[in-house]
Amino acid sequence: MVRKAVLAALELPKQEFDPSVLLEELKLLLLNLGIETVGTAVQKRDKQDPAFLVGKGKAEELGLFCKSAGATLIVCNENLSPGQKNSLQKCTGVEVWDRPFVIMKIFEKRAATSEAKLQVEMALCKYEIPHLKGLGAQMSRLGGGIGTRGPGETEFERHRRKLERRVRDIGKKLQVLKRKRSLQRDRRRKMNIPVVSLVGYTNSGKSSLLKVLSRDSSLLTENRLFSTLDTFMRKVRLPSGREILLSDTVGFIRDLPPGLVAAFRTTLEEIVTSSFLVIVLDASATDLCEIKEVVEKTLHEIGAGKIPRLFALNKSDLLDTNSLEMIRSRFLEAGEAAVSTSAVMGTGLPEFLALLDTFLQKTEAASSEGDVEQ
Repeated sequence: MVRKAVLAALELPKQEFDPSVLLEELKLLLLNLGIETVGTAVQKRDKQDPAFLVGKGKAEELGLFCKSAGATLIVCNENLSPGQKNSLQKCTGVEVWDRPFVIMKIFEKRAATSEAKLQVEMALCKYEIPHLKGLGAQMSRLGGGIGTRGPGETEFERHRRKLERRVRDIGKKLQVLKRKRSLQRDRRRKMNIPVVSLVGYTNSGKSSLLKVLSRDSSLLTENRLFSTLDTFMRKVRLPSGREILLSDTVGFIRDLPPGLVAAFRTTLEEIVTSSFLVIVLDASATDLCEIKEVVEKTLHEIGAGKIPRLFALNKSDLLDTNSLEMIRSRFLEAGEAAVSTSAVMGTGLPEFLALLDTFLQKTEAASSEGDVEQ
């Protein structure tokens, strides 16, 4: 039986993204978890309600709508505090999630390797710790019903300590993996094989580009969000005969939970140490400019904002020639190196490889000049 959800969002002054765009994206995220959206609600407010996120009246409306629509879940686009989540659940009588939790659940579902599973588990543990007090009577101070300090408090403390201990254990394991990655990077530097990272919004076609350029049919490519959570590297030969390691890693999204960014720090370090970046964009996306800003903002947050980059305007087969040329012209006018590609159709790939070759020579020349100046 398909689970049904009702979505809620706020329209606030000077909001970075349009609520309707965020809710459409949230619908897609939930579909990846097999959850159907049966209704949405957007409330215009000056600021969040500290108790319910939305006003109490709107919260009561949401509860009634859930009953009439057969929904057992309310998903808020905004990050919920433990108090807001608890109040909403009590008021509406249904389970309440927020956007960060949805993204983490998708990561949990997609994680295939032991490293990815550890990183997702750490993020979920860190998310759960402050929300423990909203889990019900069994976690409350009076949960035991004996005196004023019942067994419920003991259960709460026990569970919190268990989660904190697990976070520490995972942190130690990830540190070991971090050292292994560092040694691998040192070996690559000694072999003089440059690493170029494909970065971009989730489902922009990074894995498809890596698959077709490396001619490795074993790489997984699917038309879904967050199909790649691990770093995959493959050798690619450039027109000059030089070889590079082309790297594909986890995609970005609006409001990527800080807990996930922190947990995936080991994986994201591959981006930070790259010779240069290829920002892969879905050229057919209606909100292309917004997506570009999200990617650039995320790169800045992980410490990769100043690394040289070029743009691959992917999925170009979904646009007509004039529209595609207009988009590419805007990038070139802004002083950005950009090329149109289609991993599915195989178009633009020779031009892409030639641009990689040129860009590599420029970055190496600039690096050499910097070394001389020092």
